[in-house]
Amino acid sequence: MSSKCFSFHPHLSSTSLITKNSRLSLSLTAKLNATHIQNQVHPFLPARKYSRLTPMASSQSSRNDSKLDPFEPDPTLTNDDLKPTTPAERTYSGWEMASLWIGLVVGVPSYYLAGSLVDLGMAWWQGIATVVAANIILLVPLILTGHPGTRYGISFPVLARSSFGIRGAHIPTLLRALVGCGWYGIETWIGGEAIFILLPQFIKESSSSQFLPWLGTSPLEFACFIVFWVAQLTIVWKGMEGIRELEKYSAPILIILTSCLLTWAYVKAGGFGHMLSISSRLSSSEFWALFFPSLTANISFWATLALNIPDFTRYAKSQTDQIIGHAGLPIFMGAFTFVGLAVTSSTKVIFGRVISSPIQLLEQIGGLTTMILAIFGISLATITTNIAANVVAPANALVNLSPSNFTFRRGALLTALLGIAFQPWRLLQTSESFVYTWLVGYSALLGPIGGIVLADYYLIRKTDLSVKDLYSLSPYGAYYYSGGYNLAAMAALLVGILPVIPGFLQNGGVVSSIPETFVVIYNNAWFFSFFLAGFLYWSASILTGKRKKSLPRDPLLPGET
Repeated sequence: MSSKCFSFHPHLSSTSLITKNSRLSLSLTAKLNATHIQNQVHPFLPARKYSRLTPMASSQSSRNDSKLDPFEPDPTLTNDDLKPTTPAERTYSGWEMASLWIGLVVGVPSYYLAGSLVDLGMAWWQGIATVVAANIILLVPLILTGHPGTRYGISFPVLARSSFGIRGAHIPTLLRALVGCGWYGIETWIGGEAIFILLPQFIKESSSSQFLPWLGTSPLEFACFIVFWVAQLTIVWKGMEGIRELEKYSAPILIILTSCLLTWAYVKAGGFGHMLSISSRLSSSEFWALFFPSLTANISFWATLALNIPDFTRYAKSQTDQIIGHAGLPIFMGAFTFVGLAVTSSTKVIFGRVISSPIQLLEQIGGLTTMILAIFGISLATITTNIAANVVAPANALVNLSPSNFTFRRGALLTALLGIAFQPWRLLQTSESFVYTWLVGYSALLGPIGGIVLADYYLIRKTDLSVKDLYSLSPYGAYYYSGGYNLAAMAALLVGILPVIPGFLQNGGVVSSIPETFVVIYNNAWFFSFFLAGFLYWSASILTGKRKKSLPRDPLLPGET
């Protein structure tokens, strides 16, 4: 409305409003112009201390207004999915953020990770200590990376433009997307296994269930995988609001079903004393040799989401809501890890052998009612985790790559297709391949990206971003750097990844032996790459004089939060 008044009522201009009572008139003009700026130019950020803009709204406002360009992002850099969120879209409360984590934590991969620690030789309490320590450490980058999402309403692909450059941001977002596609395939395969268990025995014994070496699985299991793959897409098609509702109402159901599983193990094993009777099979030196790669694996388990958490915090109502929501991660993860470790340990007492896979455990339990409830729980847990953790980031990355061709839906569809290409059934063959090759391996990609993004946002820019420049291809923009690429960030990313490659090649069976130094680096891949890349980027920025410069107070820059 204010914009129309300024267009058609010249008597509201600053010149005609200045009368003998100039102080009152100037104050009124300043308020009118500040309101005009807020409504016309800055529709995406919540109303805050716009009084700081009033010096621009003086008797020369008509001249100054021409310098305040409206939010007109380059069409190749944005679409409806990449624009900053509006106040009306910021609906996630602290509980809803916490519910997101419950839905993410209560899932088969979390259970499988906990069970793998027992399978590899840890006692139950050692496994819990490892998981909780990892998630407390992860809480720091999680909250720090979530801050710009809530403050500016921007997603991770847009935030990455600040450190990597307008065009260079494609590299970290695509690396993150690649890992997300792999996880999407893993989660979907688990859901497909749950469907397979429900099938009648005569179907399981048919020729379609015969293993095919070239495929790596049977046609029947692959068909179940595709069925679950399609089912998830129906939820993804509803967008972020559908995901929010799913996580909100699934959380209490998942808590109840998890409690039922723990109760079953308690009764069958004869109490917690028997359930937790398995002691560590590791000597002191063997434990520490396993502890550090396990710590890295647990950090990298959520390092994917810690990197793209702005995709969710941009919908949070406030910084307090996003912090409260994230604070529940170590608690929820610790509690669910206890369930996973306790139930896995109880299988040694109940069945005479350790069963770390919940899918295989369900086959042993039997009983139609139990099976249906269990499969429902696994399917719900898998969907809530998979969609939130492994669809949103890759989809947004693809949208960022080509906003004119990709929407969130199209990005999600391509993510799902790439998930099949990862052949997840091969990644889940053993605990070693899951923990050492997959989890530890991809942490070398995500660690340096996180270190660079946080060093840029907090150490270089002191949390100040120009939202307008994040959507601009102007060579004079704050984040254009060299042709849209920040060479310092590219170099730091490369140097952060290179030292981890020998260890990855050894674990992948490509090379037989490597120097012990590279083994230590690989076992601590996330820590090493995170701090190395972050330090190198910060140092390069200081040496090249790219320290924080005072940004012009443009209308797209919000006040303090």
